Amino acid sequence: MDISLEVNGRAAQLSVDPGVTLLDALRERLDITGPKKGCDRGQCGACTVHVGGRPVLSCLTLAATVRQEVTTVEGLSTEDGLAPVQRAFVEADAQQCGFCTPGQLMSAVAAIRDDVDDVREFMSGNICRCSAYPNIVAAIEQVRQADASL
Repeated sequence: MDISLEVNGRAAQLSVDPGVTLLDALRERLDITGPKKGCDRGQCGACTVHVGGRPVLSCLTLAATVRQEVTTVEGLSTEDGLAPVQRAFVEADAQQCGFCTPGQLMSAVAAIRDDVDDVREFMSGNICRCSAYPNIVAAIEQVRQADASL
C-alpha cells in the first residue's frame, strides 16, 4: 500500500506492506536510525518517537495508520545545534552505551513539555540497561529549571 509520512519536517512517499511498523519504515525505508529496535514488543521504549507531538512506541505503531507528523530524535536538534534536552543529557552524563538515549530523549521532551509531576514514573517505560536513571532524571530537571523552550 502507498503511504505518505511527514518525518522531521520532510515528506516521504512509501509503498509498504500493511503490517509494516513505523519503526521499520523509519529505519529500513527512510534510513532514520535514531529510533532503536530493542525488544520489538513495546516494553523498552528505545523506539519512542513523537506522532503529532505525542510519544508513541514506533515498534507497535503501523506505518499505514500514521496521519500526523513524526518527529524522531534527529528532529530535535536545529541549525543552531542540540536541543536543550540533548545538551542537558550530555552535561548530566545521562547516557552510557547510548542505545536507549533516543527513546529517553523523546520521552523526556514529552515529560518537560507536559510538565509531568512524577518524572520517574513517566520515564518508567524507557529501560536503560546501564542504569543511568539518576542522571536522566537530573537532565530532565535541569531543563525544567532552566525553563528552556523545546
